Amino acid sequence: MDFILDGLMQAFVLLFTGDPQTWNAILTTVCVSSLSITASLVIGAPLGFALGYYDFRGRGAMRTIVDTLLSFPTVVIGLLVYAMLSRQGPLGNVGLLFTIPGIAIGQTLLGLPIVVAMMATAVENVDRRLNYTLLTLGADSRQVLLTTLWEARYSLVLAAAAAYGRIVSEIGISMMVGGNIKWHTRTITTAIALETGKGEFAMGIALGLVLMILAFIMNFGLSGMRRREGM
Repeated sequence: MDFILDGLMQAFVLLFTGDPQTWNAILTTVCVSSLSITASLVIGAPLGFALGYYDFRGRGAMRTIVDTLLSFPTVVIGLLVYAMLSRQGPLGNVGLLFTIPGIAIGQTLLGLPIVVAMMATAVENVDRRLNYTLLTLGADSRQVLLTTLWEARYSLVLAAAAAYGRIVSEIGISMMVGGNIKWHTRTITTAIALETGKGEFAMGIALGLVLMILAFIMNFGLSGMRRREGM
C-alpha cells in the first residue's frame, strides 16, 4: 500500500506545481474531447430529431443500428478510423493520422450514436400536440425543428453529458489514431496506461484524479438537472 500512498502524494505535487507533462495531457484531453462533443452534437441532434420525429420506411432498422452502435468497442472504431486515415486508406493524403483532429474524428463516431439515440427518444416523448399546434400556426420545417429541440433541451444536455463521459474516458481511439505522442497527442487515458506500465504511479494517479473530478462534476450536474426537471 505504501507505493499507492506515495504515488498519491506525488500526484498532488505534480498537479499543484504545474508539472508540464501532466498538464499537457490534461489540456490535450480537454481540447480533443471538446472538438468531439461539439461535432457529435452538431451532427447528431438533427439526425436524432429526424429519427424520432419522422415516420419513414426502415425507421425500425435504423433505430436498431443506432442502438447497436451504442456498445461498439472503442478499439474497433479506432481500427476503422486508422484504416481510413493511414497512408493506404482513402483519406491518407489528408494527413490526419496521429493528430488531434484525427482523434476527434474517431471520438465523434463514438459519441454520435449516444446523441442520436437519446435525442430520438426525447423527440418521441415530446407532446405530439406541439407539432399539430406549430403546423396549424404555419410553422415551417426549420421552425418545427428548433421548437422541438428547445422543448427537448434538457434531454439534449443529458445526451451531451453521457456522450462526453464516454469520450473523455476512452483509450482505444486515442491510442490507435493519436499514437500517444508526447507533447502532441498524449491524452489523460493514454498517459495513465503508459506511465502505469513504466511503474510511474504518481503521474498515473494524478491523471486518474483529474478524470474522477471530471466524472464527479458531470454526475453532480446531471443529478441537479434531473432534480430540477423531476426526471
